[in-house]
Amino acid sequence: MAQMMRRDFTDLLVQYRKLTPEQRAQAQEINSKTGADLGDILVQQFGVKSIEVLQAKAAMHNMKAVDLTQMQPDPSAINLVPANIAQRHNVVPVAKHTQNGQEVLICALADPSNIMAQDEISMASRLKVQLVLAASDQVADAIAKHYGAAAAAAPSNGAGSAMSPVSAEPEGDNLGSITGLVNDYGPVAGDDAVAAEDTSDAVQGPIIRIAHTVIQEAVKAGASDIHVEPSARHVRVRYRIDGVLHEIMQMPKHIHPPLVSRYKIMSDMNIAERRIPQDGRIGITYQNKDYDLRVSCLPTLLGEKIVMRILDKGSVMIGLHKLGFFPDTMSQIEKLITQPNGMFLATGPTGAGKSTTMYSVLNKINSVDKNINTVEDPVEYQLPGISQVAVARKAGLTFATSLRSLMRQDPDIIMVGEIRDLETAEMAIQASLTGHLVLSTLHTNDAPSSVTRMVDMGVEPFLVSATLIGALAQRLGRRICEKCKETYEVDALELKPLGLDPEQSESKVQLSRGRGCDACRQTGYKGRIGIYELMTVNEEVAELVVRRAPVAEIKQAARANGMKTLQEDGLRKMLAGITTPEEIQRVVFTGGH
Repeated sequence: MAQMMRRDFTDLLVQYRKLTPEQRAQAQEINSKTGADLGDILVQQFGVKSIEVLQAKAAMHNMKAVDLTQMQPDPSAINLVPANIAQRHNVVPVAKHTQNGQEVLICALADPSNIMAQDEISMASRLKVQLVLAASDQVADAIAKHYGAAAAAAPSNGAGSAMSPVSAEPEGDNLGSITGLVNDYGPVAGDDAVAAEDTSDAVQGPIIRIAHTVIQEAVKAGASDIHVEPSARHVRVRYRIDGVLHEIMQMPKHIHPPLVSRYKIMSDMNIAERRIPQDGRIGITYQNKDYDLRVSCLPTLLGEKIVMRILDKGSVMIGLHKLGFFPDTMSQIEKLITQPNGMFLATGPTGAGKSTTMYSVLNKINSVDKNINTVEDPVEYQLPGISQVAVARKAGLTFATSLRSLMRQDPDIIMVGEIRDLETAEMAIQASLTGHLVLSTLHTNDAPSSVTRMVDMGVEPFLVSATLIGALAQRLGRRICEKCKETYEVDALELKPLGLDPEQSESKVQLSRGRGCDACRQTGYKGRIGIYELMTVNEEVAELVVRRAPVAEIKQAARANGMKTLQEDGLRKMLAGITTPEEIQRVVFTGGH
């Protein structure tokens, strides 16, 4: 049997011209005399690459070969397989993914003939298991790193509790090391409150490191939110990456009280209060970049849930040209934001990127000869050279009262965080009528609906038509991962529901998609792109607004004036190979669209 495997293994290398028949015969002769591993002989004496040997062995068993030095095992996968099983079978879990609606655990092992490993891992994890082949020394190193070496890590001295900003610089730890830290922090006898308030180094050291590492890895992964959620038996940690939540790891239930207390201390909350929601902020520095974390603590039936929104202070400095505007849309926006007066609105649901667009516009038009003022709730990003006011309702400082005061500050440009009520809308309109450029956001599904939304609030239609110069509706879709991007052809008729006219295109349309790789966590997507609908107000649109025309008529007039709808912009980005039909369907075709 072994001889047959060896012959097939070398046959594959010969077939793919990685080895000559003469070299194979010499290697087999050396193997029979010395007993050395045939793969090692081929690598060391005949110049065959180790990855090529691994791929040949994997192909023989209908498996995939992986290089563990080029990938980071998923901590939530590591936690599903006990250390004794990993060590006994020389196997390390690397990832989880969904296949045909079923969750699959991917594990790398060194011996492809080990048929017992798959069954035992499946029983332990209660998941379907898919095995991939990796080099034996890489598997051993990964096991030591994520199971053995991490548990032996020395505890932190507890420095940094209640300090802000907190340093989140890497110290050689990653989420895999939390497995060991969790083991260090075993269940504490007695009441949860006692465990949470114990300030000894032995108790607080691992918790501090766990809390900081969860934040550090979220920043490193480019997450926008961190969710720490209690359940009946464990604590789940999820990251929102590119708008989609991913489960990162699960921790034992006894970790929950001290971990929540740690985050409450870091964000200046009351750790003794567990009955009402609380909000706070954490400032961190990671790789010489500053981040703000907006922290929300919510009491649930199973304990307090922590959600942290990560705000990258540098993200608003990337510039309008990097937000995903096509050149024609970009030129129209630049004309609008250089107007001396009028009102420009960004619309869309929560999380559509409206604030980023508004900040990017402010950054674009900011100069020493302009006095720019903002009213926000809260101030998410601090921009140099701009006066920013944070709303404080308890003190009576609302959007409307702030706008009244700003009018006496000799402003050129005013940005209102959001128009929520009639009073704020009337103040914003008054500001634009008196010679100021007003920027703001509104919650509507598309650009033409912003007009009817303002009228529904109680604003007179003639005031809306006199002040509104443009409305930008937007959504955020995921970009295709550039590292695993591939092209494929699809019948044009299949894209008709997305707005493609088959009669005006070829019968076959070339699109792009991501296969899934380590860089994109096997999702096929990496990063996000804006999808836009820009309506500029001309005489025809203004007249329809005054006549209280239906949204459908205003939309038709806007399209005649050159407006590309969200659907059309999404289709253009799909045909340009930036995103996929599935993503356009997910983010654009909602709410009756």
